[in-house]
Amino acid sequence: MGQRLSCVQQQHEEHGVLFPALASGELEVVEAMVEEDPTVLEHTTGCDRLSPLHVAAANGRIEVLSMLLDRSFNVDVLNRHKQTPLMLAVMHGKTGCVEKLIHAGASILMFDSIRRRTCLHYAAYYGNIDCLKVILSAAHSTPVADSWGFARFVNIRDGNGATPLHLAARHRWPECLHALLDNGALVCASTGGYGYPGSTPLHMAARGGSLDCVRMLLAWGADRLQLDSSGKIPFSVALKHKHKACAALLDPSSAAPLVWPSPLKFISELNQEAKALLEKALQEANREREKTILKETDMPPSPLNSESEDDNIASEASDMELCCICFDQACTIEFVHFAVDPFFNYWLLRLTKSVIQKWNLAL
Repeated sequence: MGQRLSCVQQQHEEHGVLFPALASGELEVVEAMVEEDPTVLEHTTGCDRLSPLHVAAANGRIEVLSMLLDRSFNVDVLNRHKQTPLMLAVMHGKTGCVEKLIHAGASILMFDSIRRRTCLHYAAYYGNIDCLKVILSAAHSTPVADSWGFARFVNIRDGNGATPLHLAARHRWPECLHALLDNGALVCASTGGYGYPGSTPLHMAARGGSLDCVRMLLAWGADRLQLDSSGKIPFSVALKHKHKACAALLDPSSAAPLVWPSPLKFISELNQEAKALLEKALQEANREREKTILKETDMPPSPLNSESEDDNIASEASDMELCCICFDQACTIEFVHFAVDPFFNYWLLRLTKSVIQKWNLAL
């Protein structure tokens, strides 16, 4: 506490007016200071070494940010933790600043020195869905797509082996989870040192306790029987953290959820409206199964948004077939029993007829 106060005092003594003006968006004050002494923009805060661009971006001050960028300010300037202004803008959910920085050439493939996370990790961790969508959109058209490839970027790992999907699942952000899955995030990826080594996004969702995240991962083919390095399946993790409703859905003895099967690869060729209809029908079918499972375990029906718990964390091949979930990536998920499941065949026929009927009406 004393160190923090001394940092604040040092900052005030050295740059008494500049950084408060940047944080509050006082453009005229900042411009006047720059006109008087252009080197003022080279100053940083005492402790974290935040540049003027970091402060403006983190506080969502687009006008000040634009002025700084117009003066050829280094868009990827680093602070003490090697965080860029883009990372701080994403962290604080300042979507306008995120767009401005990316348009000015900010790299979306920079890693911090804390946990080696990118701006995409930050968006997934803090649940800033609009920022996440902007970053994913940029990844399609920036050098990242040419050098790394979009699919590799979506599944990029931090220093502990966690992908953005792991972080979104752990911190109960179903919207971010859906956006990542829809853009090719691998539902079966395992971690290095985040949580227990070998944890999948489903393990993380079980730990976080979000029913919405659990059911979404199951619908995308997450394996309820996959073990982490400690030998636990997601069901055991949910029980350990007292998430009884999640545990009921993850119980291997309960009815398996319906997932997108491999024969439905034509889905990748449908427009967004048709995809949405198929997804809604799948969700409704799984909701009916979920009601039965929760009823048998004396659990109330799941709410739209699950209750949160204490957010403390202990630690934070070319010959393969195309993934039957995202239809772009290679994975080892297999769907065997659905083809001979009478209920599934009935559901698939009904689902297809429903989509075709609604599609024809739309035309």
